[in-house]
Amino acid sequence: MLKTLIALTFLLSAPPADAAPRLQWTTPCPDYGLSPSPTAGLQCATLRVPLDYAHPDRTIELTVSRHAAAPGKKRGVLLMNPGGPGSPGLAMPAQLVQRVGGSGLPDAYDVIGFDPRGTGYSTPVTCDLTPDQRGAVLGPYANGPRDVAATAAKARVVAEQCGRASTKDLLPHMTTANTARDLDRIRETLGEKKISYYGVSYGSYLGAAYASMFPGRTDRIVLDSVLGPRGLDVRANQRFAEGFDDRFPDFAAWAAQRDDVYHLGRTPAAVTAKFSELAAVRGPEFRANTWNGLYDDAFFPALARDWAGTARAAAGPLDGDNHAALQLQVICNDSGWPESLGFYQRAVEEHRRLHPMFGPAAANVNPCAFWPVERAEPPVRIGGRGPANILLVQNRRDPATPLSGAHETRAAFGARARMVTVDAGGHGVLTRENACGNAVVLGYLRDGAFPAADGSC
Repeated sequence: MLKTLIALTFLLSAPPADAAPRLQWTTPCPDYGLSPSPTAGLQCATLRVPLDYAHPDRTIELTVSRHAAAPGKKRGVLLMNPGGPGSPGLAMPAQLVQRVGGSGLPDAYDVIGFDPRGTGYSTPVTCDLTPDQRGAVLGPYANGPRDVAATAAKARVVAEQCGRASTKDLLPHMTTANTARDLDRIRETLGEKKISYYGVSYGSYLGAAYASMFPGRTDRIVLDSVLGPRGLDVRANQRFAEGFDDRFPDFAAWAAQRDDVYHLGRTPAAVTAKFSELAAVRGPEFRANTWNGLYDDAFFPALARDWAGTARAAAGPLDGDNHAALQLQVICNDSGWPESLGFYQRAVEEHRRLHPMFGPAAANVNPCAFWPVERAEPPVRIGGRGPANILLVQNRRDPATPLSGAHETRAAFGARARMVTVDAGGHGVLTRENACGNAVVLGYLRDGAFPAADGSC
């Protein structure tokens, strides 16, 4: 499915840095309607970028945030992306300061966040999705071919909505490649020759794309919770079931140790049996809620309460149409998805055999099979041309980006990369309470300690 990236030299070239406009930083930053503001203490600015870099006359707006380096200590700029795709990123510099503020890392960089094209306070897109349609990227658990056909009918409607929405003219240009070009436009506007980068989850693929498209403009690159080298394609969706299987034993052991509190089973085997029992009566949403609850050990108590019958919290202000619409648009635009219903029906049965707990959900059809536009360019080819400056950090038991995908990206980068595997569960290394994983990331971004070889901790 991965095709060679066409050599479009004019897309990858930037005008001299002294020709670029400078950002005008102001305060306060937008707050997403949240209190307290997640962007408190940051500066924000806007810039215009081409909607289509091949035809740059029409522009859209990006909103960018900054936490300035300590006076006299700046060594560069560090751009950050939280993943999604579709997740807004203005708050990331403040989150980094909160997380590792005493480490000296934020002092060494102007830390830059941004809402990617299509989301948040950057020019937004829509698919006019109802609340029930906002999880369409991941199909519900299918019990057979008829369920796949029923999901396909709903997925087709979502795809048609995206194709006729008020922002349909923006839709073809919501891609990882264009977001990587936006990163380079931010670099240029900041007047920097190179940027450092930290991206987690889908943000790992965005960083891999940037490092492959603009290898000479990379400083220190950290990819956390690493997708495979083709991004969020049909194989990555199917891997969610692999991640579920890798991670679920952590929750089963945790719950068994607390059977006196939650009464879900005295042994991991009993908790696993309880999962099957509850899934049979609660339907597809139960499996999806469980998968989401595996992202972080801190979610385990809420997940256990959900299993025990306590209602889950309501969706927050960032869980709306815009986030879901951009996620769909990037994923469906980035790669070619099978269009045959039979492909998904066969895949569901195969993954029922391989990963019965979650496989028939991860392999189910989604709107990408019926996408209303053709890809404007081939997917970004992740490769080994460029400096050895890419650090991959990966938990062994990640429910969303399993270790197998990280190994594939590590192989694609070759001598450019090193990978440190952390003996932990959950999604995210730097974002978790993990001393050895955090030390590796901090040691590289702050001190330049790039591992001599792959390792584990």
